[in-house]
Amino acid sequence: MSEGSASTQSAGRPRSEEAHQAILAATLELLGETGYSGLTVEGVATRAGVGKATIYRRWASKLPLVVEAFSQLPALEDVDTGDLVSDLEKMLRDYLHLFNSTPLAAAMPSLVGERSHNPELSEMLEPVLKGRRQPLMRVLERAIERGELPGDLDLELAADLIVGPIAVKLFFTGGKVHPRMVGPVVQMALSGIRGARPVSD
Repeated sequence: MSEGSASTQSAGRPRSEEAHQAILAATLELLGETGYSGLTVEGVATRAGVGKATIYRRWASKLPLVVEAFSQLPALEDVDTGDLVSDLEKMLRDYLHLFNSTPLAAAMPSLVGERSHNPELSEMLEPVLKGRRQPLMRVLERAIERGELPGDLDLELAADLIVGPIAVKLFFTGGKVHPRMVGPVVQMALSGIRGARPVSD
């Protein structure tokens, strides 16, 4: 290949993978700026510097595009220190750092709000959101194995109790969660979880 042809190729349209990543990045940016309802394929194409046909060759509509873009964002990371409190505190602090330093802070509230009146989006997001909380479920399962939590624990409810206060702060009261909040949240959640008793029929 001549120097001229190589220069032409590098100055032309981005290669397929580069275009793919540019589209996903543009989707996340616009999701934070305009929300799901305001996001359009045309807007994404313009922001990413590609044609609409390039997007439609990969995604049938903006719905699967948004879901894939969101699925690329950081999630809870598995932590195993051998101690439940330490695991939860490190997991939540690390997640809050990622939440506040990536497009998560803008994308997550937009999609959470849209889910309530968009059944298709809700259905496609459900397995993604479920997968994102699996590290938390594994932390709780290991705690049960170590005897730190009761064996008959409702794992889904326990997970909700742990992340619930943070979700309320982030999505409903409009405030940021300072890392110093993590310790009290974990302690209070575990006090409730350990003190709970099954409801009799």
